[in-house]
Amino acid sequence: MTEPDSARGKTPARWDRVLLKLSGEAFAGPLEFGIDGATVRGIAEDIVAAQEAYAVQIAVVVGGGNIWRGIHGAGAGMDRAQADYMGMLATVMNALALQDTLEQMGQPTRVQTAIEMNQIAEPYIRRRATRHLEKGRVVIFGGGNGNPFFTTDTTAALRAVEIEAGVVLKGTHGGVDGIYSADPRTNPDAMRLDHVSYLRVLNEGLKVMDSTAISLCMDNQLPIVVFDLMGEGNFQSLLAGQSVGTLVDNEGDAS
Repeated sequence: MTEPDSARGKTPARWDRVLLKLSGEAFAGPLEFGIDGATVRGIAEDIVAAQEAYAVQIAVVVGGGNIWRGIHGAGAGMDRAQADYMGMLATVMNALALQDTLEQMGQPTRVQTAIEMNQIAEPYIRRRATRHLEKGRVVIFGGGNGNPFFTTDTTAALRAVEIEAGVVLKGTHGGVDGIYSADPRTNPDAMRLDHVSYLRVLNEGLKVMDSTAISLCMDNQLPIVVFDLMGEGNFQSLLAGQSVGTLVDNEGDAS
C-alpha cells in the first residue's frame, strides 16, 4: 500500500485514522446555548495542527446538544422520534459551523449527512468518505445515523467501524479529563481511571458513552480514549502516543 500524498513528510501517528467525537455542548463554550465562534475556532485549530504535523486521517462526529436535545423535547410532551429528528438537524448546523471554520484556516473539509441535504452537504457514502480521508480532507459526519432513538455516541462508534478507524477519541469539555470511578464534580473521592475494560464500563455504568456505543466498540475491538478536548495539546499528544485521558479496550482492568 503506497503512502498517500497527504502523509508524506509528516510524523507517523499512533493511529493512521481516527474518529473524533465532539459533543454539541462543547461548541457553546461559555454560552448557555448556541455556537461560540471562538470555541469552535479553538477546536478547529487543534484539528488543523494535528493534520499538518501527523500522518493521520481525521473524521469527526458532532452532537447537537448546544442547540437541541431530542430527549428534552420528548420530556416536554413531543413525540420522541420527531424530537430526535430535530436533534439531527442541530448536528448538521454544528457540522457546517466547524466546516466553515476549518476551511477559513485552509483545511479541505467535507460534510456528509445521514439525512440527505444535497444543497449543503454530501449524503453519507462510506467509500466516498474514506476516499476523502485518503486525500487529506477532514470528513465531518452530521445528522446522526439517520434514525431516531440513537445517540451521536452510537453514531461515532458506527462510523468509526465503517471507515475502519483505529480509535474513537471522545473529547470532553468542562474540565473532565477522563473516566472516573464516580462523578468528580460531586464526589471528591472519585479516582481517575487510566485504563478500563468495556465490561467494567458497562457493568458499573461509568459515564463514558451510551451502552449501545460501548457494546459496538467491544464487539469490533475498537478502542476508545476519553480525554479533555479543551486541554492544550491533548489531541496532538494522543496522536504522538502519549498517555492522555482514559483508554477503554478489552485489556483494561475488569476487576
